[in-house]
Amino acid sequence: MDVRIEGSNVRISDELEQYTLRKLDRLDRYLPRIQIVEVDLSHEHTRRGSDRVNAQITLRHERGAILRAEEKAKGEIRIAIDGAVDKLYRQIQRFKGKRIRRGRDRYIASVEELSVAEDIPDVGDFQFDFADAGEEQAGLPIARRKDVELNPMSELEAIEQMELLDHDFFMFYNADTQIINVLYRRRKGDYGLLVPSTP
Repeated sequence: MDVRIEGSNVRISDELEQYTLRKLDRLDRYLPRIQIVEVDLSHEHTRRGSDRVNAQITLRHERGAILRAEEKAKGEIRIAIDGAVDKLYRQIQRFKGKRIRRGRDRYIASVEELSVAEDIPDVGDFQFDFADAGEEQAGLPIARRKDVELNPMSELEAIEQMELLDHDFFMFYNADTQIINVLYRRRKGDYGLLVPSTP
């Protein structure tokens, strides 16, 4: 398991790196065949003058599934890391619990993986602080840019990946049509698909 730690306005000291690695150490025991774990730590000043830290952990599985957890906290980066790891445990539990295959094996834990994986410890109920969740970032209208790796997949695989990430939308490279699509969850509970076309 390759762990990569990056910081934005956060100095990644040896102590912080060791703390993060210690928290992630057991992940591959709960879910074997993890290829890469990317940890993005950031620190920002809000308009109210308080500091907010953010920890985002992205796990890439050998078969292409991506699990992601993010936690924001005030002040201490370790609190955000702890919260993101707890959320990631729940993502792994959901991934391991998917047993309906329908031909989408890479987004479902295999019997072999489940047989060698340890049970995730009870992490308890996690409470999120919504106090500053709606605050906008000052400056440019685009507050964040993100590179997105687009793996070719079918529409059904895209639904599985979106559900694993617990997102309301998901951009993917459609293997059948060979164009980029955006899948989204509709209010009725079903899904919609945005297919680009030029006038």
